[in-house]
Amino acid sequence: MTPEERLARLGLVLPEVVTPLAAYVPAVRTGNYVYTSGQLPIVDGKLIATGKLGAEVSDEQGIDLARICALNAMAAIISVAGDLSHIVRIVKVLAFVASTPEYTNQPVVVDGASTLFGEVLGEAGRHARSAVGVAVLPRNAPVELEVVAEVR
Repeated sequence: MTPEERLARLGLVLPEVVTPLAAYVPAVRTGNYVYTSGQLPIVDGKLIATGKLGAEVSDEQGIDLARICALNAMAAIISVAGDLSHIVRIVKVLAFVASTPEYTNQPVVVDGASTLFGEVLGEAGRHARSAVGVAVLPRNAPVELEVVAEVR
């Protein structure tokens, strides 16, 4: 089964690449690697949630938001690499979770993205990862992902 078929089976569609919020590009390819800029939970040009985990945003919402960030990251990757089948491996995910000082479930939230990469890309979706709690993200977004992918 191709990654596109797995995505369809999940009832998901890759979105259009999110328009940058400032002076940068969504993704850059150098050799066999693609580096994405930070991907926020933006759908149809709108940030779909704001706030912090441990306050205004629940773990379940955070997991869903991380999945949206992962979809946006895959869209950014294929914008410079072709299609999902060109992804050899998701190498590294760096995730930022806006959270209250006492909140410690950042890894649980980021599992939303990690699980989606595995569901869509199979073994190629398994990756190294960091899940970092931060005080605030651009536009008060709850979650942001950066992804490094090896491509062919």
